[in-house]
Amino acid sequence: MKRYLNEKLSEAIAALKYTNVSKLTFEKPRVEAHGDLTTNIAMLLGKSLGKNPRAIAQELVNTLKVEPEFVSAVEIAGPGFINFRFTQRFFNKQVDSILEQGDAFGSSNAGGKKKTQVEFVSANPTGPLSVGHGRQAAIGDTLANLLEWTGHVVTREYYYNNAGRQMRMLADSTYARYRQLFDASFPFPEDGYQGDYIREIAQRLKEEKGDALCSMEAEKAIEQCKAFAEGTLFDAIKAVLGRMGVHFDVFFNEDSLYSSGKIREVIEEFRTLGIAYDQDGAVWLKATALGLDQDRVIVKSTGEPTYRLPDIAYHREKFRRGFELVVDVFGADHIATIPDVLAGIKALGYDPEKVKVVIHQFVTLMRDGQQVKMSKRSANFVTLDELIEEVGADAVRFFFLMRGVSTHLEFDLNLALEQSDKNPVYYVQYAHARIASILRHAESQGLLSPGALVKPGAADLGLLVQPEEIALVKMLLDFPEIVDSACFGFEPQRITTYLHEVATAFHKFYHEHRVITPERDLSIARLALCQASKTVLANGCKILGISAPERM
Repeated sequence: MKRYLNEKLSEAIAALKYTNVSKLTFEKPRVEAHGDLTTNIAMLLGKSLGKNPRAIAQELVNTLKVEPEFVSAVEIAGPGFINFRFTQRFFNKQVDSILEQGDAFGSSNAGGKKKTQVEFVSANPTGPLSVGHGRQAAIGDTLANLLEWTGHVVTREYYYNNAGRQMRMLADSTYARYRQLFDASFPFPEDGYQGDYIREIAQRLKEEKGDALCSMEAEKAIEQCKAFAEGTLFDAIKAVLGRMGVHFDVFFNEDSLYSSGKIREVIEEFRTLGIAYDQDGAVWLKATALGLDQDRVIVKSTGEPTYRLPDIAYHREKFRRGFELVVDVFGADHIATIPDVLAGIKALGYDPEKVKVVIHQFVTLMRDGQQVKMSKRSANFVTLDELIEEVGADAVRFFFLMRGVSTHLEFDLNLALEQSDKNPVYYVQYAHARIASILRHAESQGLLSPGALVKPGAADLGLLVQPEEIALVKMLLDFPEIVDSACFGFEPQRITTYLHEVATAFHKFYHEHRVITPERDLSIARLALCQASKTVLANGCKILGISAPERM
């Protein structure tokens, strides 16, 4: 609808020689009786031209050339809104368009093949992934899917650090648990990593090395423990993400920024720019000169860089690698560092507007109305692997995406396990499976050719005249716009909400009208509508990274 009106209204504006026209926008009226779409372009033109908006609206309506077979009414309302009402024929004609496009319906080239990087998860290999990491994985991977669906060329990237205090504590904890397998009295570090996963790593290390590390010099043995634990944990991280359907193109190690001299380069460039100085034995970034409230330490007096310095260096590398859009998906604990990093890359000559930071809030697991906090495996949090094991990967991804990323999420374990209409992911998947069953039945009745598909142009879509049929068609036609808005608004929850609405509209249609009727032509038309609905549900599920089952 919007594409059609955009073309027709643009032609009218050009014919009237209106200039300084802002981008045309169309919205659904709040009251359905006011039509299918409305635009405020006459009011915007009224401001720039100094004319009465209703007079401009009338000129546009008089000049507008729309086909009566597609648009049944064009009306001026209020201070100058132009309302449009489309015909049933227009909507029905679009069903064939969905059938023709199939699994490409909803995709576009709006991104113009822009080289895009999406960084997400980026957890250091010190333990199993938490449910918070899981939410970030679902958000990041779905945003990457949305960007691909809108014509971006996407690289999924995982950034990690295998050095520093946390990794040393992992090494010390693993070494202590390993030694305790031979001597139960061997001391465990006071602030060591608790949880059974360290014991499991130590046991596997014993199976591979025997008691060889017991007689080895402690530092060498601890270094071997670090390498073994890191490799084991990274394998586990990749495996659990794989269970969610999440895979990365690049794993970028923070340590490479040091070994390649990139950290040193950034410090020297800041000094050349006059925005780095020494004070109290530390190196400071003159952040006040970059618009921030106070200067920041980038290298401590101990010689250890603060977290913001490698982050700035890493983002500089993102631009150097040619990315035109950088999407960072972070937890709420990163919110304080973002202004520093953006100011730093701007000082280095890169455009911070090309960096989109998506901050997600935390997750609370609920069971029987009570918060679930503890896990034997990790000692102080429930792991993502445990959550997937309990409710399944599809429910995990869908539930993580149901709320806006900036909203705290309560994950209801009871609801995720329920096989009823109350469970939103079950409800959406069941709608897809039900349609698949209807199409298989139609094939068995000889109404459809092998493969249970209605070919474009094979149905008399003019027979779809019932309110529930037209409402469902309208809902399906919203899909491309929903994909665009979810992508460019970085709001993946729009897809989950929309798919639930499609499932609701389909179920309403299905309960009100028999699909297979004594009238063959009507049956074929309704089967075409079913197939179009199945296409939209499947494409939406693909974007979310969940399955669209043929049977349930």
